[in-house]
Amino acid sequence: MIRLAQLSDANEVAQIHVKTWQAAYQGIIPDTYLDSLSVENREGLWRQAIESGYPELWVMEVESNIIGWVAFGSSRDSDAGPEIGEVLAIYVLPSFWSTGAGRGLWTKAMARLSDLGFQSITLWVLTGNKRAIDFYSKSGFKPEDDAIKEVEVAGKVLQEIRYTKKND
Repeated sequence: MIRLAQLSDANEVAQIHVKTWQAAYQGIIPDTYLDSLSVENREGLWRQAIESGYPELWVMEVESNIIGWVAFGSSRDSDAGPEIGEVLAIYVLPSFWSTGAGRGLWTKAMARLSDLGFQSITLWVLTGNKRAIDFYSKSGFKPEDDAIKEVEVAGKVLQEIRYTKKND
């Protein structure tokens, strides 16, 4: 079942956030940073997001347990107009990778962004995150070669690239 997140979901959302970062970014982001991720800190951030309504956060449940989530809304990019939406994050527990769970959340996000009237959708992805890049590419997203930014995580400089798709 996919549903809008509630305040009581913040802890499970935070746990998934930490677990998936630790699995998906191993070898990309320094282990010292991944090991230091805190469920408590993430829970506080997700409580604030759920209370404010931005980003819109949807969760997927299997047998009453949240196994993944997707967050999206208007683009945060300074060069984006009001017609541009953004997928801020999508994470599914590693034990549910390649089961269709991510695709289900993705489909919900694309439908909601369309319902909200966004004409284009963007997202940012680390250039070393092949699994995510493959997922986004299969969904019709294309890289913007002139939209690359550097971020520093635990002393390591990483590159993110923006992907875009016109809304169907």
